[in-house]
Amino acid sequence: MNRLSSAARRAVFAPLDTEARVEAVARRLGDAIVLGLLVDGEQLPGESDLAGQLGVATVTLRESLMALRQQGLVATRRGRGGGTFVRAPADTLNERLTQRLLAHTVEELRDLADHYAAVAGGIARLAAERADSPDLDAPRRSLQDFADAQDPTARARIDGRLHVELAAAAQSARLTREEIRLQTEIGPLLSLPFADDEAHGTADRQHRQLLDAIGAADPARARGVAEEHVHGGVRRLIELRLKGARAS
Repeated sequence: MNRLSSAARRAVFAPLDTEARVEAVARRLGDAIVLGLLVDGEQLPGESDLAGQLGVATVTLRESLMALRQQGLVATRRGRGGGTFVRAPADTLNERLTQRLLAHTVEELRDLADHYAAVAGGIARLAAERADSPDLDAPRRSLQDFADAQDPTARARIDGRLHVELAAAAQSARLTREEIRLQTEIGPLLSLPFADDEAHGTADRQHRQLLDAIGAADPARARGVAEEHVHGGVRRLIELRLKGARAS
């Protein structure tokens, strides 16, 4: 079971705004589970520790966990070895994503792509300027995991993890949180074409080009590759969206 780098995990569990309510906590953790940032079977920190990390009251966290249990995203075990554990069933992910895709118009997808490309490009530029070689250890592991993955669902989860780890390598907590937010909005949709081996191969080549540019401390090339990666993915996604609309 591969886990996020420590910097990326800190972003997942970073404190929420002081006005955060149950829904905000459940959304933060639920998005991380759907994205695969928190993996199936992973045990969450204890309630007191997790509430402290998120900056919320323990009672707020408990209500949030109850909401996640009702959604089937976590399970709680009692007794020795108990706690709250992530449940991320793969069999329903593609159906959820397909329905989410059909709910978007082509114009909305293009607008999301413009915003995400700007953020991804900025992250890539900063990572190329700031990241040392150890900062790229986690993304490099995810890069290889993505290349080796045969299952489309696994490819989707690893892709999301890779992009969050690259954001963490840019050493900006705010951009890392924005990457997580955008991943929840459009990242999983961009992974839908990964069922096709050609699309998977294209994404793999772009990932390698991006890591090479960051490792070479080439901000301009890193930014360009990141932006093209997003826009190329959205072009494939729009094709799927149009096919789905015609079939429905």
